[in-house]
Amino acid sequence: MGHHWRYLDILGQARDLLADRPVRLALGHWLDKVPPVGWWLDPSRSGGQILEQAVHVLDLARLLVGEVSMVHAVPAHNPVDGEVDRATAAVLRFTGGAAGLLATSCLLSHKHRVGLEVCADGIALEVSETRLLVDGERVIEDDGQAKVRVDREFINAVQGRPADVRVPYAQALRTHRLALALARSAVEQRPVTLDDDQ
Repeated sequence: MGHHWRYLDILGQARDLLADRPVRLALGHWLDKVPPVGWWLDPSRSGGQILEQAVHVLDLARLLVGEVSMVHAVPAHNPVDGEVDRATAAVLRFTGGAAGLLATSCLLSHKHRVGLEVCADGIALEVSETRLLVDGERVIEDDGQAKVRVDREFINAVQGRPADVRVPYAQALRTHRLALALARSAVEQRPVTLDDDQ
């Protein structure tokens, strides 16, 4: 349930705009700083940027574009041995035929860019935590309540009350497996194929 981007107010509009238009290109990015917690750079306690942050962009890509069949992640040289990768670039092949790219970095002193851009026949969308940009011109602001909604629905589900669960366990697990495949590809420095039966 923790993928709060599925609770963005603007997501329904993005999906409506893409109806009957298969996405052919997806560009995901999480260009940010290291979070201010001591465990984050330690690979024995952290999944690194792909598993801790970019996983939200990957989940959104799965929702808007479809499942991924192959990934190939390349980490930048890490100047500090024993820390998680500070920058990674990856290629993704979607089962529906779309191509994808993911760029992650925690080298900055601020959050620079976090989001997913998709291109389909006759339309380009950019989805972030704060807005939907249509064809580089029309801006639709999000209401900023996605994290509140996901937390509320999680509590409702735990308490056995009716809940708007937008990321069932099986879907969250598929996203996690995708993130793990990217992390494995970066470590092994080779493409990784995802099984159809994930």
